[in-house]
Amino acid sequence: MTGEDAHDGIRAPLVLSLVLLVTVLASLVMAPAAEGLYGAFLAALMLAIAANDASHYLIPNELTGAAFALALLRAAALVPDIGAEALLWPVARAVAVALPLLLLMLAYRYWRGRDGLGLGDVKLAAVAGAWLDLATVVAVIEAAALAAIAVYIANAALQRKPLRGTAFLPFGLFLAPSIWIGWLGETWYLNWLGGWPG
Repeated sequence: MTGEDAHDGIRAPLVLSLVLLVTVLASLVMAPAAEGLYGAFLAALMLAIAANDASHYLIPNELTGAAFALALLRAAALVPDIGAEALLWPVARAVAVALPLLLLMLAYRYWRGRDGLGLGDVKLAAVAGAWLDLATVVAVIEAAALAAIAVYIANAALQRKPLRGTAFLPFGLFLAPSIWIGWLGETWYLNWLGGWPG
């Protein structure tokens, strides 16, 4: 291992730790009490997903499952007096988001004979639906897609490589942080523009 490799091996965990610290603090500052804690855990899970997808092109089921379970726990805690009905909306939104993407994934695979979207990305989109309003989900997915395209184009330009329609991008790297940013935006709107609840 060269000195530069060792330096990179130290720098990446340090940067991830700093980003985690900033996102957790932002969550706790933006939202009062339990909601801030939910946001902090969401930030940690989304950062772990982004880092894993960037390095391995894989979104672990354990992380998306934990983020989905956390969304259900949050929903049940927000309106505990209505019981299991509190889980209906996050689950319905998750299905409404994931099902069209799943059909798109299958149609693209059938049409082109290769994957254009991974099943991990579909599951992560379901997490977005469980956490966010549908309007926010649309904005989050669009922002993540545009960011992925922009980074790919910029990287190709810097390396003087031609653009390829078959390039493989780790979409979770862009979608996961966008989900937390979507939560942050909704929380900011509700708590700071809409007034504190109660």
